[in-house]
Amino acid sequence: MSASGTANYEYVVARVRHRRATLFSDDEYRKLLRMGPGEIARFMEETEYEDAVNALGSRYSGVDLIEYALNLNLANNFEDLLRWSNGRLYEQVVRYLRKFDVWNAKTVIRGKYSGATEDEIREDLIGAGEFDEQLLDRLVVAEGIEDVVETLEGTMFGPSLVDAFETYEQTGALVPLENALDRAYYENLVPQTAPGAAADSPEALYAEFLNAEIDFRNVRNALRLARSGADVDPAEYFIEGGTLFSASELGQLVDNRDELVSRIRESQYGSELTDALDDLEAADSLIGFEHALDRALLEYSDHLSHVFPLSVCPVLAYVLAKEREVDNIRAIARGREAGLSEDEIEEELVIL
Repeated sequence: MSASGTANYEYVVARVRHRRATLFSDDEYRKLLRMGPGEIARFMEETEYEDAVNALGSRYSGVDLIEYALNLNLANNFEDLLRWSNGRLYEQVVRYLRKFDVWNAKTVIRGKYSGATEDEIREDLIGAGEFDEQLLDRLVVAEGIEDVVETLEGTMFGPSLVDAFETYEQTGALVPLENALDRAYYENLVPQTAPGAAADSPEALYAEFLNAEIDFRNVRNALRLARSGADVDPAEYFIEGGTLFSASELGQLVDNRDELVSRIRESQYGSELTDALDDLEAADSLIGFEHALDRALLEYSDHLSHVFPLSVCPVLAYVLAKEREVDNIRAIARGREAGLSEDEIEEELVIL
């Protein structure tokens, strides 16, 4: 629809609930673990991915078919969200979906860093943000990371990336560039809630959802910085807009996981995240900890959706859940192609 008119939360939430009911269950992920790429593609033909698989089946096969079908279906789902939405809701959704501009920029930067081919980079791009095809093409054919940064100078990511590129040149670590993209996205996303606005006003609910996402993103980014070994202060890449940590506090907590979990448990998230926080404490690796953070954010987004059912919260929670589905299917397909065991692949999945 459009940014004009009255926000139509009830209509869009009803459509989203129907879509959410079609998402893969944890049992279906476990079925996929026992399949090869060809079997996974055939299984997807019997789900809502049918149109995407059929449209691409004459050009691709195996993991390539799965990858392109996932990305096409994801883009189509989020185009539907925008088509259904009116007024303030449309504005909230279109700004939130800029996260796929971040995804695409990170995909290109990682591809250039690893020496991936242009086709390999294109395979992972998702046309669900505001970057048009011309800009995506320019990014894909860029000669290197510096060229990518220069290409993005005219976007909202430009200033942050220019500063982060200097750190990248000094350290050789991609984390500063990736964190700069996250920070620019969220700092241009979080609305200013008017003084005296009701706690259940559209602006306040949108801000509450984003506050939670920023809090968990800050933890994840700080952990990645620590894991990279780069001599970088996590506070330099702290994203403003969360409520749980200050930049200096988070930098100190990264090296003390027990205390970090305790802070989350004692926060506004704690009562809704008991199981997820138990997973955080039990995680035996940083990757496992990151997956537990993802589960915690998904569970909190569902909590907000139940408390405020006629708001933007169920819509954004669906975006997160759909991303999780695509990431899980992709991880299974790639893992099977690489010959990983079922247990190894399952460690890469975010299962609630």
